[in-house]
Amino acid sequence: MNAIVNAASLNDPVEKGIAAYLDEIIALRHDLHQYPELAFQEHRTSKRVASLLTDWGYEVATGIAGTGVVATLKRGNGQRSLGIRADMDALPIDEATGLDYASSNPGVMHACGHDGHTSILLAAARYLAESSQFNGTLRLIFQPAEEIGAGARKMLSEGLFDRFPVEAVFGLHNWPGVPEGQFGFVAGPAMASVDQAVIKIVGKGGHGAEPHRAVDPVLASASFITALQSVVSRNIDPQDMAVATVGSIHAGSASNVIPESVELKLTMRAFSEQVRVTLQERIPALARAQAESFGAVAEVNYRLGFPALVNHADETAFARGVAVQALGPAAVEADFRPRTASEDFAFLLEAKPGSYLFVGNGDSAPLHSAQYNFNDAIIAPAARYWVRLAETFLADDNR
Repeated sequence: MNAIVNAASLNDPVEKGIAAYLDEIIALRHDLHQYPELAFQEHRTSKRVASLLTDWGYEVATGIAGTGVVATLKRGNGQRSLGIRADMDALPIDEATGLDYASSNPGVMHACGHDGHTSILLAAARYLAESSQFNGTLRLIFQPAEEIGAGARKMLSEGLFDRFPVEAVFGLHNWPGVPEGQFGFVAGPAMASVDQAVIKIVGKGGHGAEPHRAVDPVLASASFITALQSVVSRNIDPQDMAVATVGSIHAGSASNVIPESVELKLTMRAFSEQVRVTLQERIPALARAQAESFGAVAEVNYRLGFPALVNHADETAFARGVAVQALGPAAVEADFRPRTASEDFAFLLEAKPGSYLFVGNGDSAPLHSAQYNFNDAIIAPAARYWVRLAETFLADDNR
């Protein structure tokens, strides 16, 4: 039994309603898992989502950012409007779960649970359409291309909130290692910014037996990599968070040849814009100085990704309150900490007030692992949560 199900919850009409068709939603989740699609290629997924929402009575708009879907449901004469977002895209990973519904698309896998996020929101969408226990406008946003950090920006650039106005927007992500069905809330910075850099250190190639006739870019790169962490330890306030990781090094092909150049690929993460700017300034400067000290040259291509995800205080307090009221205090993690992974929902929160929350996936493989699988047991409580959040936000007396 799911960790947050108790005797009192068994009398909850929302739980009973979702339970009536939960097997269908789980089957849908398995289907989405078996046919994953990469960023901006979610054509089959988008078509399935749009078809179901249309059948349930939503006004459905498709083709936003290519494969994005926005579904609208209006009830009563309420003037409030609410947005809830789920992501749909998969990752370029070869699945190694051995599931009978494992990916049938070689090299593509739902290794982050977006199949689950989509299924959760669809489960809630069906109940909300059938019950109509709200007064106002509900907008469900099914977003493409979260994994490459491009989908939210593209939807916004195509007029997402101009065409489909909302007062606030909410989203969620499953999280391995957090107890199954437990909810986590963070006011303020909840996920990190993410930027990337490609640094090419160019020296002078030569014979490995005569290093004095060459300018060794490998040695210069090693020195830079060692010095890189001084940016975090000496240029950033110890009370702030910063990550600078070299994830890729490519140089040469023979043990007795000093190569002409070395290419390094880096990722940088931060919770504050000030720290993000410091990393952007100091890392290229350090790369150039380290290279120069060895007689080499550093060519730096520093690419900004997307900002830290910063939850709005009032909306986060509201979201937490809904969880406590609907699921009980035991369903809420008391001290849920920010995550250093990144999310392009950050752009939606720059455009509108809102909050991004987390739900425990239990003791599963980590996100982006070839062994990861979304936990079907959290679909029902998470869908129930979305229903209660929508009904509370769009209540008759919540004006």
